[in-house]
Amino acid sequence: MKINVFLDDSRRCPEGYILAEDIDQCLALLENHAIAHLSLDHDLVNRRRNGLLLVEKMVEYELYADRITIHSANSVGSKAMFHHLKKAQAEYKMPNHIKVLLRPLPL
Repeated sequence: MKINVFLDDSRRCPEGYILAEDIDQCLALLENHAIAHLSLDHDLVNRRRNGLLLVEKMVEYELYADRITIHSANSVGSKAMFHHLKKAQAEYKMPNHIKVLLRPLPL
């Protein structure tokens, strides 16, 4: 059975999702579970270990979900995450059937 994961350390986790408050928790879920929907924030408490670093590691280790939404309100960070994932698809490092969406949520 696939799970849904919500990476965020400040917003309330939606019903039906497992909360990951940092990228290490999120990577562990990606490594150990099939994920239907992965919703990602950029700005986390640890500024260096943020959402962009997570998507870089996802591409490096080929850890994906069926659908990935970047919900960060940080417009620069969220666009960098989105473009990194779309570039990985263009370079055939990430399957093209994975839906990547940019949908900021209010804080």
